[in-house]
Amino acid sequence: MAGAEAHIVDCGANNLASVVNAFRAAGAKPRIVKTPEEVRAADRLVLPGVGSAAHAAAHLKSTGIGEALTDRVRRQGHPMLAICVGMQVLLERLREHGDTAGLGWIPGEVVPLRELLAKSTRVPHMGWTTVSPTPSLANVLGKVRGAPTYFFCHSFTVATPRRDAIAATIDLGAEIVAALRFDTVFGTQFHPERSHMNGQRLIEAFLDWSP
Repeated sequence: MAGAEAHIVDCGANNLASVVNAFRAAGAKPRIVKTPEEVRAADRLVLPGVGSAAHAAAHLKSTGIGEALTDRVRRQGHPMLAICVGMQVLLERLREHGDTAGLGWIPGEVVPLRELLAKSTRVPHMGWTTVSPTPSLANVLGKVRGAPTYFFCHSFTVATPRRDAIAATIDLGAEIVAALRFDTVFGTQFHPERSHMNGQRLIEAFLDWSP
């Protein structure tokens, strides 16, 4: 949706400049929001992140932004795209730097990739990887066809019993969650803002998405 506003949340673990540029390239009007009040006034939200999910979760809780997101997205039904660490903080438990509580929007935990992969598999997983969509992905990504490739950079991964919420996976010798979709939330472990044309198509699809 050309000209649509996208409210990008500063959660203290962000690569904000690249996300802003990617949304602008997709025809959106990106705006960074930093307070609970700004989040509660936003329509279409983006929760990006790099680095530590535990740090991001702590920031969201201490600033009140996490509760504002819960109000706006979970209770009021506004759409949100969560990227990498932004997706991980939505889980119940984060096993990074000890055990940390996430926002608890979806059951499960964020676990070290090393626990799931063969010793010969390099961690962090970084680079271009083809994703395998599930049927639920088609409800979000109307402009993305087939099995596109996206850019990944992560040492932790989502593990959830909500199989119906898994929108895409990748094969690293074990099935790894690449995307989640539940209610009005779409989350990606990969970085659409660093995935060139496939990423731009995904962002355009999110801007058009009416969950």
